Amino acid sequence: MRAVVTGVAGFIGSTLAEALIARGDHVLGIDCFTPYYERPRKEANLSMLRKQPDFEVVDADLRSDDLRALVDGADAVFHQAAQPGVRLSWSSFAEYDSHNVLATQRLLDAVRDAAVGRMVFASSSSVYGNAPAYPTAEDDLPRPHSPYGVTKLAAEHLCRLYADNWGVPTVSLRYFTVYGPRQRPDMATHRLLEAGLTGATFPLLGDGSAVRDFTFVGDVVAANLAAHAADCAPGTVANIAGGASTTMAGLFSLAADVLGRPVAVDPMAAQAGDVHRTGGSIERAQKLLGWEPRTDLRTGLAAQLEWHRSLR
Repeated sequence: MRAVVTGVAGFIGSTLAEALIARGDHVLGIDCFTPYYERPRKEANLSMLRKQPDFEVVDADLRSDDLRALVDGADAVFHQAAQPGVRLSWSSFAEYDSHNVLATQRLLDAVRDAAVGRMVFASSSSVYGNAPAYPTAEDDLPRPHSPYGVTKLAAEHLCRLYADNWGVPTVSLRYFTVYGPRQRPDMATHRLLEAGLTGATFPLLGDGSAVRDFTFVGDVVAANLAAHAADCAPGTVANIAGGASTTMAGLFSLAADVLGRPVAVDPMAAQAGDVHRTGGSIERAQKLLGWEPRTDLRTGLAAQLEWHRSLR
């Protein structure tokens, strides 16, 4: 299979590309290396891939470059590229709009024109906002609580309307709090484990009662592969949740157990855009994709900790 992975230098994109290469696929990776975090970290994510004869990477911007030429002949496009981050989306919405909405629309045009076999889009649990009941299901009314969530929902709607109008075979996967090796440096689990290793204090936003449904990156990769292979209708949306819902206080306790020592916490006020709880039903993913999470939170945290230690 010939696959295209956007955002290939990122946390999930690079891990997905390695899984595709490992099973014998040819992968064209696309990334525009935005400065959201430093490029050397992204280059480190690509270090193993660059050694593979069936991998190539193109420095291209989905918002402006010729995408038809890049996806032509592809059997699948895995659209992982996005401007991430809930809190920053309040101050630079134009960047989120262009990277998350415009880029997705242009990619959908190219996928339609090139008749690509399947496009898998990385959506987010942020589309739900503060839901009235949990676990959230795909047919629940989405009410994003941040500009970031708005842009991910808009991109999801684009995937659905291209499916409805032109039969573009899209599948949107709503990721719930992905963690694991290569996690972005701004994400909570990354910062928590780094604080535990260095003895630094972790800034806790809120009182520790916020609940997150943590999903291991390897399980997210498996969901992408399942979404490509599944016989499901164009425009399908599915939750990809780890089933490891825990409070932030519970996460700190488990991290301390894995680290072998507690992490000092500095309580701070909750931030605009943060929801109190996430938790997703995976019944649709089980039924349509044949997918369910395999990695419990303790095992996943231990794997991420080993990655952090390997960087030293």
